[in-house]
Amino acid sequence: MVRLTVNGTAHELDIAAHVPLLYVLRNDLELNGPKFGCGLGECGACTVLLDGVAARACIVPLGVAAGRRVVTLEGLGSIDHPDPVQQAFIDEQAAQCGYCLNGMIMTAKALLDRNPEPDEAQIRAELRYNLCRCGTHVEILRAVRRAADHLRAARQGG
Repeated sequence: MVRLTVNGTAHELDIAAHVPLLYVLRNDLELNGPKFGCGLGECGACTVLLDGVAARACIVPLGVAAGRRVVTLEGLGSIDHPDPVQQAFIDEQAAQCGYCLNGMIMTAKALLDRNPEPDEAQIRAELRYNLCRCGTHVEILRAVRRAADHLRAARQGG
């Protein structure tokens, strides 16, 4: 039995500890934010937050995630109250096919939680291993900058 907390909800799962976290999230918990991309931890489509750190769910065994806080795209916000990072991606129309967005948003969220005022070089460095084949990189970078600006304004009371 593996105990897992996902998006604030505790689960007891009778699943082998070596099974990739991504499979459990998608198949057993029916969470579709994290995507199966490469299956090798290379593309970022499956990114989740593991204790606040961006992690590739396709290569994280369930047993490694046990006892830790897992947050998926669904756990960031809702349709009515999106997380500022999600809202910034909407506002900047930073999607074409949308397949990479889970990884981009989750990686950006981890960055902004750790460093709420990143410069352009830091944003680019953080996202460099998240692949987007549609070419929306400019919009994605703008979205992360917009989210950072929103968070800065909120901290300053504006």
